[in-house]
Amino acid sequence: MVERRQRIRVGSDALQQLIEELAVRLQRSVVVDDPLVRLICSSQHFGDADPVRIRSLLQGRADDEIIRYVLDQGVARWQKPDFVQGRDDLGLLTRYCVPLRERGELLGLLMVVAPDGTLTREETDTVAEAVPAITAQLRADQLAADIGELDLPATLDALFGTSEAARTGARRQLLDGGLLPDVPHAVVSAVQVARSAEPPGQVELALRAALERFLRTRSSDGVMGVTPDGAVLVQVSARPLTAQELADQATAVREALAAFLDASAAPVVGIGGGQDGLADAWTSHAQALVAARAARRLPHLKGIGAWESLGELAVLLQVPDHALNPSLLPGPLRLLLDSPVGQRLEETLRCFLEHAGSIPRTAEALRIHRTSLYYRLRQIQEITGLDLDSGGDRLVLHLGLRTRELLQSQADPSAV
Repeated sequence: MVERRQRIRVGSDALQQLIEELAVRLQRSVVVDDPLVRLICSSQHFGDADPVRIRSLLQGRADDEIIRYVLDQGVARWQKPDFVQGRDDLGLLTRYCVPLRERGELLGLLMVVAPDGTLTREETDTVAEAVPAITAQLRADQLAADIGELDLPATLDALFGTSEAARTGARRQLLDGGLLPDVPHAVVSAVQVARSAEPPGQVELALRAALERFLRTRSSDGVMGVTPDGAVLVQVSARPLTAQELADQATAVREALAAFLDASAAPVVGIGGGQDGLADAWTSHAQALVAARAARRLPHLKGIGAWESLGELAVLLQVPDHALNPSLLPGPLRLLLDSPVGQRLEETLRCFLEHAGSIPRTAEALRIHRTSLYYRLRQIQEITGLDLDSGGDRLVLHLGLRTRELLQSQADPSAV
């Protein structure tokens, strides 16, 4: 699904009326949240408001810590009502939680505040009687919200595709349809979720919730495409978005996903390079996918990869997974690594190449005398048979070291 506007989370008047009627009958506060514990509508309160309820009413959603606590109770998988136990340290009173489902699909969560952790049989029967009408109205509200929304997955596919004619047509559709303004700069970010124990549909909801705040900002307009395990965000702007703006955005997306999904989701964000408008958005998309792969493979990136900062890794990361194996390591480098002093000389070689072959800077970085550095460099040349004064030989060794870095991260389970 592709969306441009933030979904309105306020319930309809009809849903609000149903909630108020139930609250009056129970003389308890009642709330309907979406499957990510974001407020849809809330009744009047009956002296049972807690800090969580007050903040939710003011902010339109609970704090991330509350969301994660409630989701950790497994409410998204519940097939029948149960209690979400309160937490004094979070300012949360106990709630009776009813999953609102239609044909197995979770539409939302009905919450009834129950500070003492119990409801009478009469009260639970009252809730059960009200649930069918509330569920039906919630579905009707969702369907009504979807009417008139353009379904554009094919358009984004075309925009990122290999056919220039199809890309031109997709661009025209986005601009003529008023989905995006005709401005000179475009950038694409890709979000990928490795795996998750969440129920079906929960990941898509979480991705949509994490990205929707960036569909319209002071600096840019965007559209997003969401799949069961990933999303893309296309943003256009009158001025290029800075690397810091994009990095901050990616951090916010990952933090939001951490609130909505369990830790096994391990989301990563890849940021493509800025391009000249929608016409070249396909290039930024391809770059974003490579950057996401870097974020997945390289732990030091901490889940966020940016094309513009990948350097020579951008080339290596386009090698298919089946081909990215030890056979890519140059023979001379393998000789060096297999030598008795391979570990020390590898460190010296890496430092020398990263300092552009500068003897003074390399010696200073390694904290060794220049004479010792010259000795090590001679050893490297003797073992590898390569000339460190040759640009081509240096490139072979440098790419070999970068390939080794990728292979090591692939073998490290913590990198996934």
